[in-house]
Amino acid sequence: MAEESLKFDLREMKIEIRKAMRQCQCRGLIQTTKWLSELNFALQDVKLTLGDVPPEIPDPEEEQELDSYLLAKSFFDVKEYDRCAHFTEWCRSPKTRFLHLYSRYLSGEKKKLENTRDSSCPNDPVHNANLRDLMSELKRDYLSHRLDGFGLYLYGVVLKLLDLQKESLDVFVESIHKEPLHWGAWLEMATLIPDRSKLNSLLLPDHWMKQFFLGHTYLDQQLNDEALDIYWMLRQNGFENSHYILAQTAIAFHNRRDVDMAIQTFRQLQRMDPCRLDNLDTYSNLLYVQEMRVDLAHLAHQACEIDKYRVETCCVIGNYYSLRSEHQKAVLYFQRALKLNPRYHSAWTLIGHEFMEMKNTNAAIQSYRQAIEVNRRDYRAWYGLGQTYEILKMMFYCLYYYKQAQQLRPNDSRMLIALGEAYEKMEKIKDALKCYFRARSVGDIEGTALLKLAKLYDKLNQTEHAAEAFNEYVRDCESRQVGDKSELSQAFKHLANYYIKRNQVDEAYQYAQKCLEYEETKEEGKALLRTIAQRRSQQEEGDMQVSEECIDILNL
Repeated sequence: MAEESLKFDLREMKIEIRKAMRQCQCRGLIQTTKWLSELNFALQDVKLTLGDVPPEIPDPEEEQELDSYLLAKSFFDVKEYDRCAHFTEWCRSPKTRFLHLYSRYLSGEKKKLENTRDSSCPNDPVHNANLRDLMSELKRDYLSHRLDGFGLYLYGVVLKLLDLQKESLDVFVESIHKEPLHWGAWLEMATLIPDRSKLNSLLLPDHWMKQFFLGHTYLDQQLNDEALDIYWMLRQNGFENSHYILAQTAIAFHNRRDVDMAIQTFRQLQRMDPCRLDNLDTYSNLLYVQEMRVDLAHLAHQACEIDKYRVETCCVIGNYYSLRSEHQKAVLYFQRALKLNPRYHSAWTLIGHEFMEMKNTNAAIQSYRQAIEVNRRDYRAWYGLGQTYEILKMMFYCLYYYKQAQQLRPNDSRMLIALGEAYEKMEKIKDALKCYFRARSVGDIEGTALLKLAKLYDKLNQTEHAAEAFNEYVRDCESRQVGDKSELSQAFKHLANYYIKRNQVDEAYQYAQKCLEYEETKEEGKALLRTIAQRRSQQEEGDMQVSEECIDILNL
């Protein structure tokens, strides 16, 4: 990769980070300030002097509005957004003007959240009553070229919430060209990029922040190997102590289904930053999948001690109750997460899973649909909808949703297996075979693709292909020392019968003996061994008869 050869001037980078932290902090952009602060801390070995980051000198307009700004910023910091907007209404300097517009936007978001009564109902972003007025004002400023990089960011956010995605993307690109260290603008832009071709078509600034953005976007698009390459390169070039990069690496391992490495990386991150709640929901998902109940209980207790009103904490506790099969309590905590952040798409997906466990398919469908509404790249929600419609035997809907999930995870064998099963139920045998072959070629995670192929060939009376697939399945299970005992015993039985029909009694005997090791095929195995014994005696009699005939011929 070209990125691997990049070399960074860490001192200049740290100076840039410090300046950007100051700019974001004075505008109330707390999440970007936090992110930059963590990046700054990762470079703690790079020492700066006081003169390296000179104080910001306000222009005359800012100087004139300083009293209004200081008062408004104090209101902003305690979340009195309407008061902040009131005292900056006539301000015109870019910094104070941004604070005015941003406080109006946040005021609308706050009121929208407070008015949300039922988290099971879709949360329409246009219900922020301030958005259309804000768009009109920001558009006027934009057309008169009065928006700086931060103003462009806010304009892009408003356009995005009003579903003007193309215009929003263009504005975000402008914003990051003016303020390349504003991480919030990069993150908002990432949600508007559906695939790699669109990403490659964007004219992005040639700045070191682009590497962080590419890593994030690749991860978001399930291009996990490419993301890991970038994060490895960043760690090699001065950011080896970055907690953010370590967390992203753990998520990449999670996406690749490398569960052990993901858990190991999350544990390393916890040792470095034990009070960090970011991405703890993903860690809890891993512990849930591995059924590590004690670890999950400890994590839930720890998160609750740190901050019980964080969405990640609610998610961890929900996963804990789900693992204990207390699905009603799990739903309660996932809904609590949505009260805190209605656009937290993972909670919608997890609620869908819980409703599926409770056999409430209507509620599950509603939850999965809401997850997709918030984030169309959530493959788990598409997959969940496919499973729900498969249970309802609505196969055309099921097929559509499985296809969407598979497009988002093209190299995930589980999506291909599900798609193959749907095709099989619809009697589209060729398509089913293609899916099973593809699942095998991309690395069959659950080891079922060969079994599905074998059974399908058997159903089509293609005995040679079926036996070949069963043989490969058996070898695969034995080499990995895993496999479903029931399915393995049935595979041994099938192969024993196949070789008996072909009069290959030695091979048949080998698989019939294997059948005796499993309770459900033990009796059938005994019957097969009796049949094999009869075949052997018949063969021996036939051989003796042939020998006698040969002797008689020689005596003539």
